Amino acid sequence: MTSEKLGRRDFLVGAAGGLGLLLGTSSSKVLADGHESTVAAKAGTDSILRRGYTDCRYGQLHYIHGTPVSGAVKAPPLVMLHQNPSSSVEYEPLIEAMSTDREVIAFDTPGNGMSDWPPEPLDMAGYAAAFVDGMDNLSLGKDGPVDVFGYHTGTLLASELAIAEPERVGRVVLSGIPYRTRGERQERLDQIAAGPKLTEDGEQILTMQRNLWNFVVTSRDQRVPLERAAQIYMEKAKPMHRYWWPYTSVWQYDFVTRYPLIKQPVLILQPHEALLDSTMRAAALLEDVRIVEVPELDRDIFDVGSDLIAGHLRKFLV
Repeated sequence: MTSEKLGRRDFLVGAAGGLGLLLGTSSSKVLADGHESTVAAKAGTDSILRRGYTDCRYGQLHYIHGTPVSGAVKAPPLVMLHQNPSSSVEYEPLIEAMSTDREVIAFDTPGNGMSDWPPEPLDMAGYAAAFVDGMDNLSLGKDGPVDVFGYHTGTLLASELAIAEPERVGRVVLSGIPYRTRGERQERLDQIAAGPKLTEDGEQILTMQRNLWNFVVTSRDQRVPLERAAQIYMEKAKPMHRYWWPYTSVWQYDFVTRYPLIKQPVLILQPHEALLDSTMRAAALLEDVRIVEVPELDRDIFDVGSDLIAGHLRKFLV
């Protein structure tokens, strides 16, 4: 799988028409909650990616749904929860790699991507409740447990989902846990309370967006195509002045009391990136944990290392 392939749109929304023929094959399928989505299969691949919406207590919840082209499902469904700010789009290469033998559902966190905003900032349990609603509506976990993968902020979302649904979540994979002491968390809460503010001149927002562009696009791993980096930037830029809403739940999260409540087997799949040390501190609080470091990866891991990550996931998610 080449970087060029990872940077392309591998699914369609609405009528597929002739473009569907160029990509491979196209058809329509009714999802478990009754929503219809047009399917596009890219020629030469073993998975199909499609978009969908389901309902949650805060409005509509958007997701990307990956399934095997063959229809042969050999493993439990895998739910993916992304970092903040971002969306399920970030996971596209990994969804493609993992959905060759199982269903993969990557939700957009409420207020990110194409999911509706909640009425106010939530705690982690509040965000997890939205995913429980989505799982209910899509009948995920009805016929057996699902596995869950979370990255950065998504590690806490996945953790709370595992705590909330101990019978429906079988195995948990976490990558990049933002563990902080109580004092460090308070410092970050004070920082996000200071801005940026939405104003008529947009000065603070535009400054934030320039910094975001520099981080996501200018400083990217050069194996990531510019078009793909710009796509990721757009997803991260969408929340604008509300980007900090999920961070209130991150920096209020009490690892010491919450992590011992996770009873499922946990894999820490950890690139050598900024959260390496904090992840190891959090791992010490888990009851049933296995740690695999991935020194080959540091940033843009789903675009440059999806096959490597998928290999580690398959060894654990048996």
